[in-house]
Amino acid sequence: MSYALCCEPYLAGAALPSHPEELMRSRYTAFCRQDVAYLIATHHPAQRQPDDDRELRVAMRDTEWLRLRLLAAPPARGKQGTVEFVAFYREQGTVGQLHERSTFIREDGRWYYREGLRLPPVAMGRNDPCWCGSGRKLKQCHGR
Repeated sequence: MSYALCCEPYLAGAALPSHPEELMRSRYTAFCRQDVAYLIATHHPAQRQPDDDRELRVAMRDTEWLRLRLLAAPPARGKQGTVEFVAFYREQGTVGQLHERSTFIREDGRWYYREGLRLPPVAMGRNDPCWCGSGRKLKQCHGR
């Protein structure tokens, strides 16, 4: 799906995500685009820290986000929701992954990222589809 149809309305402030999965996808896009203001605005106010802006900018400086894979996004229960994902990234020439179960909370009609529980890396077998989305097996693509 194109940026204009997916996340642009959220990052531009023209719309609000209607469920946790949309917010999580838009936050991933904000990381890719280095949109620190959006990331802070969508982080629950009680969880924000005074140095979030600086820490995000430092973390983003050397990180290239490569691909997002959604693992689980059950329907939200009332004002709470969770999304489990793995995001692949490259830092200093090395590909890594962030596997997280994120929690979201809805207040005053909008969803916020509350916190994330980091999980162990997702094990990928040689015959699994490559993380890059090429459609080839890992062993025939980035698993060489």
